[in-house]
Amino acid sequence: MKEMILILDFGGQYNQLIARRIRENNVYCEIHNYNEKVFELIKEKSPHGIILTGGPQSVYDDQSIQCDKKLFSLGIPILGICYGAQAMAYSLGGRVEMAGVGEYGKADLTLLADSKLFHGIKRNSVVWMSHSDKITMAPDNFKATAATKDCQIAAFEKAGKNLYAVQFHPEVVHTVEGKKILSNFVDICKCSRDWKMDSFIEETVAQLKNKIGDKKALCALSGGVDSSVASVLLSKAIGKNLTCVFVDHGLLRKNEADEVENIFKHYDLNFIRVNAGERFLNALEGVTDPERKRKIIGEEFIRVFESEAKKIGAVDFLVQGTIYPDVIESGLGKSAVIKSHHNVGGLPDYVDFKEIVEPLRLLFKDEVREVGRQLGLPENLISRQPFPGPGLGIRIIGEVTAEKIKIVQEADFIYRSEIAKAQIENLGQYFAALTNMKSVGVMGDGRTYDYAIALRAVMTSDFMTAEAAPIPFEILNKVANRIVNEVKGVNRVLYDCTSKPPATIEFE
Repeated sequence: MKEMILILDFGGQYNQLIARRIRENNVYCEIHNYNEKVFELIKEKSPHGIILTGGPQSVYDDQSIQCDKKLFSLGIPILGICYGAQAMAYSLGGRVEMAGVGEYGKADLTLLADSKLFHGIKRNSVVWMSHSDKITMAPDNFKATAATKDCQIAAFEKAGKNLYAVQFHPEVVHTVEGKKILSNFVDICKCSRDWKMDSFIEETVAQLKNKIGDKKALCALSGGVDSSVASVLLSKAIGKNLTCVFVDHGLLRKNEADEVENIFKHYDLNFIRVNAGERFLNALEGVTDPERKRKIIGEEFIRVFESEAKKIGAVDFLVQGTIYPDVIESGLGKSAVIKSHHNVGGLPDYVDFKEIVEPLRLLFKDEVREVGRQLGLPENLISRQPFPGPGLGIRIIGEVTAEKIKIVQEADFIYRSEIAKAQIENLGQYFAALTNMKSVGVMGDGRTYDYAIALRAVMTSDFMTAEAAPIPFEILNKVANRIVNEVKGVNRVLYDCTSKPPATIEFE
């Protein structure tokens, strides 16, 4: 990449959103853990700018992650956000202390001085705060540029050195002018905003050709948009040396295995379907912990791919449709592991391929969809409802059994059918999950003691944050009536109104 912005991660919860906002400005960026090798990383990446993220620690604690003050003398524009702002202040001689009153949620920001970072921003606006420490003295020769009622130094800078810091979070949607602030930082970095999907495709295909050459690769194809786009990219790079293997692990939605096969048999790809439902079910017997389920499913996938590779012969590369949210949620450096994705944190220690290739590893979901459109994939495939690799294994709370799979498949089919009939738009993802709760009900004048189904529908642009969708009650009521009457073993239907965060989109 000719130009990029480097995001140094201190373990904050919104770090992936920073990357998303920078890419919305057509500027490439990467998130890397802040560690002792940060100067080697900067030398390798040659970034046009650096962003220091938020984090959960206090900069004055002995165990906290500290910034080397040499970072701020490299001549590279730097923006510190929340903990990143405090780390900048502390390392350069400013003062950071525990706040008498913490700020969490919306706060009213007032600009105190002109600033390139706040160019075109209203003097008074709403920002999103999340901090219990505050900067009580800026470093020498820095000036405060914004304040809130409880935070007198909500932003500060040394414009002559292109060093900027904000205590609030411009990356979240609750900061009204946040996108504009980050766009201003892109201008400060003098980025040309020329990173687009067509250039990504050209560069990625060339890299894949160079890496794989005339060797063989096996693509783990699920039928979802991520693995489908990865397979077409690889096909453009290595042609018939690619074999796409679709594993029916018995945890797919109703009729989905046949639908996937029907889609891809029309493409000029080496396509293999493997029916492995019984194998996966046996491996999951008695397992209730969601992390264990994810890791078991991840390992079984790899073993099936290894088996198929031996049949093909001399396959060196395994191709996966891993995307950036998978990597981030599975743990990035010292950031928290939210959930181990089967194709990242769920991989076994030993994988019998020379290398795993992940051409989409640094893209967000909507960016993957745009690559698919650039590659000419049909819109019904590009806009297909996302489905996790572990499938219904993580939409069944507790142990996975054949009976439970049948229940959630039928309930999910009814839910998706009614959503389609109602033509509800702007839904990022919607599905039914089977809870591990049983409760008393009454049907046909008799007592029942059956499972509860939970319905989920969210609106999202990037799948890193999401809001619960306000599905009309009459539709939910119709879905609930159909499920309890048509699906044996269910006597109660619930609707999940939780956003992400604090919840995740999937249940496990």
